Amino acid sequence: MKVSFWNLFKLFLKIGAILLGGGYVIIPIMQSELVEKRKWLTEQELCDYYCVSQCLPGIIAINISILVGYKTMKLLGVFASLLGIAFSPFVVILIVANLLNQILHIPFIDGVFWGVNLSVIVLIYLALREMWPKSIVDKFSFFWFFVILILSILKVSPIILIISSIALGIVLYFAKRGENNA
Repeated sequence: MKVSFWNLFKLFLKIGAILLGGGYVIIPIMQSELVEKRKWLTEQELCDYYCVSQCLPGIIAINISILVGYKTMKLLGVFASLLGIAFSPFVVILIVANLLNQILHIPFIDGVFWGVNLSVIVLIYLALREMWPKSIVDKFSFFWFFVILILSILKVSPIILIISSIALGIVLYFAKRGENNA
């Protein structure tokens, strides 16, 4: 499928309309739409975009959509994907904000949230399953994963964990580069 402003907008409008639960949920949806169906990204690019989006301020889904839009159509693509992904949630939030006090006490809504919560857990698992083989590639990455996991359980700030992982990644890059040049 050819990448056009309209195609990007429609795709991200669709993703924005079905996206529940935030950033983790977006991986399986974007895997299907961008990698498998349209082949606009590789699996590695999607994984990289997700990782970068985690480190940037803002909503992960919007950050990924901006990166995809830029890759496919530069600034025009950024505008199309951003407009598409933000439109549905914006409209829904306006509607829900007006109805919030009235709907929170309805038992049916409790059932809806129960079902959505379970679905989000499954989608987080799918994101983990998708990213694990691309991120845990050797003994050291496995070790570093558990260091970060333990530190996060000990409530170390996510900012410190991200910055230290970035710094370690840079050190490893230069160390490998130095080995290749030697």
